[in-house]
Amino acid sequence: MRLHAFYHVPFEEVGAIGLWAAERGHEVVSTSLYADETPPSPADYDMLVVMGGPMGVYDEKQYPWLAAEKKAIEAGVASGKPVLGVCLGAQLLSVVLGGSVSRNPVPEIGWFKVTMTPEGLAEPVFAGFPESYYAFHWHGDTFAIPPGAVHAASSAACANQAFVYKHKVVGLQYHLETTPMGMQNLIKHCAADVAVPGPTVHHPKQMHAGREVFPAIKALTYQFLDALASA
Repeated sequence: MRLHAFYHVPFEEVGAIGLWAAERGHEVVSTSLYADETPPSPADYDMLVVMGGPMGVYDEKQYPWLAAEKKAIEAGVASGKPVLGVCLGAQLLSVVLGGSVSRNPVPEIGWFKVTMTPEGLAEPVFAGFPESYYAFHWHGDTFAIPPGAVHAASSAACANQAFVYKHKVVGLQYHLETTPMGMQNLIKHCAADVAVPGPTVHHPKQMHAGREVFPAIKALTYQFLDALASA
C-alpha cells in the first residue's frame, strides 16, 4: 500500500502512523505543503493522510497553498480511497465535505478522555474500540460534522471529536498517532499555546506525566489503520 501524507509544518508528521506502515510493509511518501510542494493525484497513492498544523482552514491569504490542498483532498475523497484527517486535517476534511470550522469554546491541549458515540462504535473502522479512552489533544478550533457523515466521538471540552463519511473517510480532532517525540515537538514549537495552563490546557509536566498512555493509543492506532486500510 502507498500511503501519502500532507504536512503543514515540519514538526507535525505521521508519528505512529509511520510505525504502523513500516511494520505492515507499506510505503509512506509525503508532500510538504508549507514548502510549496505540489499535492499528488489520487492515482499516486492508496491512502491519504492529512496531518495537523497551527494555521486555520480559512487562512488562505497567509497560506495560499491551502486552496490547492482543499482541491487535492476533495479529489482524494472522490476517488473512493481511504482518507484520514488529523486535527487541522480533520477540519480541512469537514470543510471539503460541506461542513465548517469555528473556535472551540475552550482550547483543549493535553491528555483528555474521548467518548465514542454508539454510531461511531458501529462503524467498521472503530470496531472493537473501547467506549472511552484517553488521547492526546492540541487544538483551539473545532469542526462541524459534515452532511452525510456519522458523528463518531466527543470529549468534555469538544463536542465533535471524530466523524466518518462513507465508512472510509475519517476525521479525528484528537491525536491517536502522537508519539513521545511528537508530543515534545508540539511543546517546543507551540509553547505559547500552553503559557497559561487551565482546566483544559495541561502544563507540559502534566503531559509528560501521561506518557504511560502512549502504548494504548499506539495499539488503537494500529487497530484503526488496519481497518481503514481494508475499508
